Amino acid sequence: MGSPLNLASLDRLGSLAQDYFVHQVLSWSMAAQIMAIGCALLLARKASGAMRSWLTRQQAQYATHPEACTDLAVLLGFVKVIEAIIAFLLVAFAYGIASHFNWPRNELSAVAMLLVALALVRLFTDEMKNRFWAKILATAIWVYALILAFLSLFNFLDFWQRFLQGVDFQLGHVHFSLLHVQRAFFLLLALYWLSKNLRIFLHFWVTAKSGLTAAAQILLYRLGSIFLFSACVVIVLHYLGLDLTVFALFSGALGLGLGFGLQKIFANLVSGFILLGDKSIKPGDVIQLKDTYGWINFLGSRYCSVVTRDGIEHLIPNENLITGEVINWSYSQNLVRLRVPVGVAYGSDLEKARDLMLAAAADTPRVIKDPKPACIITGFGDNAVNMEVRMWINDPQNGIASVKSDLFWAIWQRFRDHGIEMPYPQQDVHLKSIPEALLRARPEEG
Repeated sequence: MGSPLNLASLDRLGSLAQDYFVHQVLSWSMAAQIMAIGCALLLARKASGAMRSWLTRQQAQYATHPEACTDLAVLLGFVKVIEAIIAFLLVAFAYGIASHFNWPRNELSAVAMLLVALALVRLFTDEMKNRFWAKILATAIWVYALILAFLSLFNFLDFWQRFLQGVDFQLGHVHFSLLHVQRAFFLLLALYWLSKNLRIFLHFWVTAKSGLTAAAQILLYRLGSIFLFSACVVIVLHYLGLDLTVFALFSGALGLGLGFGLQKIFANLVSGFILLGDKSIKPGDVIQLKDTYGWINFLGSRYCSVVTRDGIEHLIPNENLITGEVINWSYSQNLVRLRVPVGVAYGSDLEKARDLMLAAAADTPRVIKDPKPACIITGFGDNAVNMEVRMWINDPQNGIASVKSDLFWAIWQRFRDHGIEMPYPQQDVHLKSIPEALLRARPEEG
């Protein structure tokens, strides 16, 4: 009976393993690839470290800027993803050079796949709240990447790619393969990640470093976001080989449907861009729309957030700001004149009352000195001389009622101290004659 172990076969396998180790592992090509991979990892670490240091300095510099701090915190979380991306790009560059000169590059391909897996795991699983599904997703990514890396090391990757190339389908006149779709999917993920970070960096730049007005900041950020999103879609569709003209008919029908079904939504979107473009209403302005008075806290694509002095936040559609009558108290300047009516009793010293009211207006907080306050007579009422104090403030966003209240308190105190009477409704009744019946009803004097 033969031995279960064939010594000759084992010897042949050992010889093959030794030959692979000597000619593939202990070779100049392997040493060159390991050196290239090490340099790529080192440069990626240095670049990400410099980026992390810069973002940390910016975060300390703009510690009092809440929006900038939020953007910088998000960007700091993506630095570890950027490190893997930079290392992949450097390894891919070395792979391209090796491919051009037909040098061995299996190890470069395997490491590139592992770096892509590392970037995907850090991108999609680090911030997931459900850690169970995060571990499942990370395991799936790593298993697939290790399989591809193993196939690449032993020159079996071409068989896998030919298998994916054989699974094909057709959409109209465009031919797709599963390999083509897989590459387009990873390209879409990379472009999505890049556009998301560029949007965050653009928002940080326009809010903290550009020095533009608030309306220009929002307009530039929105246009940049639309451009980045459109560029991602166009690049992926072009990679798939789709002719964009085939979407013309579809987009026309879609536009017609949206025109009828989503007319109000698109009207608000267009109105938002118009408001940002003509700068008639911008964040920080104090406006009055019918009974709503407050300052603009946020100007969005669909609506405008107006916060009143009571802390109530009104969400007003942008179309209402375009088509309705809006009072912008701070459109061209922040100077606002307030008119405070005051009644003075007949018989009082009007000159003295005027001087007291002007002194009260001059001492009222937030009332500016130039233009000077004024006091005029607006008419003669039934019970009082109608007067009016006119004064100017330059901070209407802080409210108007508080200024009027302070002035009323000051006028009341001065009038009380100087004997100026405040009028109140009264009527004088004059009896021209007394009926005889009333005279007879009077009791007789005893």
